[in-house]
Amino acid sequence: MGDYTNMSAYYDAIMTSGYYDYKSIVDNLLEHEPYQHVLEIGCGTGLILEELAKRKHVTSIMGVDLTQSMLSIAQERLSGLPNVRLSNQDVTQLTLDKQYDLVFSYGGVWYFVIDGDNEPFLVSHIPDADANEKGFEHLSKYVNHGGTLLLGIQGPHFDYEKVISNGMTYSQKIDHCEDGFIKHYYLADKGNNLMAQTVHYRTYDFASSQKLLKSHGFEYQKESHKGKLFLRFKKI
Repeated sequence: MGDYTNMSAYYDAIMTSGYYDYKSIVDNLLEHEPYQHVLEIGCGTGLILEELAKRKHVTSIMGVDLTQSMLSIAQERLSGLPNVRLSNQDVTQLTLDKQYDLVFSYGGVWYFVIDGDNEPFLVSHIPDADANEKGFEHLSKYVNHGGTLLLGIQGPHFDYEKVISNGMTYSQKIDHCEDGFIKHYYLADKGNNLMAQTVHYRTYDFASSQKLLKSHGFEYQKESHKGKLFLRFKKI
């Protein structure tokens, strides 16, 4: 599973330099109904959870992440928010003490990519097929019957570099492989390399992803993708 230890110290600077719009993400999360109990899989440094916790109708929030150094930053960020709990866990061995009305992942463990008019395809930070099965099997235990699983929608990945808010240069390079792609992340300052991180992602075409999710109790809810940041699945 993707480990982001090398990126942790620079993650916030990269992500808040136009990579994600956190207010829009949370607006999309909550557009259907006011969920009371929310779980984020792959919460990173807690940037989404911080915005989510501001919404008064969310009673309890749990965030889990594999990378302890990311979670430590999230713990500090969210320390003044009593309705938020965090846990250092691998989703393939997920153990929680309650079920949730809403579970989501946006660029975390699982998400979808839509490229133009092509069908969405599922991207997983877990490169092993059997481990993905275990991840959804464990996750399913903690979603209420009739509850919602939202998996983020992103655009296609491509090679690029840009100067971010702290003046450093962020770049990424994509290598395609048989079961998905490998993404290389880099950060440099005045020509000096500060960070390099490589993550292997597994991909599933839309039919295969629906089959995978349905086998663990998550049924795709068909709706227009226009203006949406998530694909919605119902726990059946």
